[in-house]
Amino acid sequence: MFARIFDGLRRLFHSSAAAGNAGADQPEPLTSAEAGGEASVDPKGATTMSSKITSIADVRRHFLNNKRPIYFISATNFNLLGIGDWVGNFRHINYIDCFDRRQRNVFVPREKFPRDFEGIEDINNYLLEHKEVIDFIQSRAQGDDAGVAAFLMFDEHTEEVCKQLGLKVAFPPAALRSRMDNKIETVRIGNKAGVPSVPNVLAKVGSYQELLDVSRELGTDLVVQTAFGDSGHTTFFIASEDDYYKHAEEIEAEPEVKIMKRINCRGSAIEACATRSGTVVGPLMTELVGFKSLTPYKGGWCGNEMFAGAFSQEVRDKARECTFKFGEALREEGYRGYFELDFLIDMDTQDVYLGELNPRVTGASSLTNVAAFAHSDIPLFLFHLLEFSELDFDLNIDEINERWSHPDSVDSWSQLVIKHTEESVDLLTAAPASGVWRMEQDGSIAYDHYDSHPHAAENESEAFFLRISGEGDFRYEGADLGILITRGRLMDDDFQLTERAKSWIEGIRGQFSGQPLQDPVVEEVAVSHAIGGGNFKIL
Repeated sequence: MFARIFDGLRRLFHSSAAAGNAGADQPEPLTSAEAGGEASVDPKGATTMSSKITSIADVRRHFLNNKRPIYFISATNFNLLGIGDWVGNFRHINYIDCFDRRQRNVFVPREKFPRDFEGIEDINNYLLEHKEVIDFIQSRAQGDDAGVAAFLMFDEHTEEVCKQLGLKVAFPPAALRSRMDNKIETVRIGNKAGVPSVPNVLAKVGSYQELLDVSRELGTDLVVQTAFGDSGHTTFFIASEDDYYKHAEEIEAEPEVKIMKRINCRGSAIEACATRSGTVVGPLMTELVGFKSLTPYKGGWCGNEMFAGAFSQEVRDKARECTFKFGEALREEGYRGYFELDFLIDMDTQDVYLGELNPRVTGASSLTNVAAFAHSDIPLFLFHLLEFSELDFDLNIDEINERWSHPDSVDSWSQLVIKHTEESVDLLTAAPASGVWRMEQDGSIAYDHYDSHPHAAENESEAFFLRISGEGDFRYEGADLGILITRGRLMDDDFQLTERAKSWIEGIRGQFSGQPLQDPVVEEVAVSHAIGGGNFKIL
């Protein structure tokens, strides 16, 4: 018995249990050939552009013909599902094998070495320094040019390793991204751009009385956020002194926190890309937040919905306008490329408030890049790759934004991020396979067939499931079990889960089974070394 437990513990170390100055350090662009553009070679061997890109068809052709290796390196391939259909020579390099080695464009090293990860940056650095990954990258390199790397998260060490490997990072510098990721900085940029936040103050807080003193005009029902971190872990709802002391240590450790008036709001998300031609803006999505059947974290993100009627037309137009303004302000700050904004919609006044900025691809990217508007033109992520190239392009961004804002361009998709919500730890002995699952009329579900793309789910009775935690992994409170993506809505107009959503959640959970751990020391070690969950967000 103990042998099996400790074998599972070893597997924890060998496989996952879950899932600046503005003008400084500007990102190095890719050459036209690097970004997949049509290029010619002059007599000296220099690569030159043969023509300017002026249309979506030009962009599509360039990336379909791309010969340079382009990689998305992360814990899983969730965030950029399906991008390989649009970009030649695109590969995922991942830590977690979601597809049981059935997916050709996903590379996962077979041998895993014991490591304590404190963030997704550590996972990516581990991958880049892994011999199997290095050999894989070098086997596809073109001389000294190893290709292009994109990440969900990375740091200065990542940049240094990529330089050594001959990889170009297709994102702004880590130092600039870190500054943009600061929730306090987001407020300041928003204020400068004319994008309002919920009434707030920014202040250092050393006691409950100080909190009340600096926020007197906001009332006593407050929301406090720290500068960095996932909102499910670093957003605190404080209406009393008892509430404050539950989080006093975290709040008082910060040099400055954001203190907001609590409003009756709904969360929403919108993704965009700041390019040299202007900011391309996707549709406004609703957010699933804090559902106890999906996440143990109050205020924790657990999914999205995309549909044409998300909120009123006035709210959608306002959110898109604010996103465009914010994107233009980011360009002035030196940031360019993919980003996401969370907006808080005041349900009493219909005011649209800036929530936070994520300067990267996000959990919502899986929907943004598979929707109808993306497939009628190109996925938003291709604008990001285009921006980090030396391709000479001049696109009519206003025309694209107008087209993408039309209700007919937005089909309906939803996703659920399913975590283990119980205060228990066990070793998984069975887990559902990634692929297409079907729901019967009685709400039961069954595996239908293998696929790696959400579009394989053809109707609302089908769903694409991406498994994160697998057999031999530990299941603990907060562990990511998997993501379910389906057509149609999974919340009603009152932002409550539909019966279909509840059936999918119950059905998927029922596919997991585990073996209880009897030794509390093993449990403690398992959770302390877990990936994701209470430690950090991997999606």
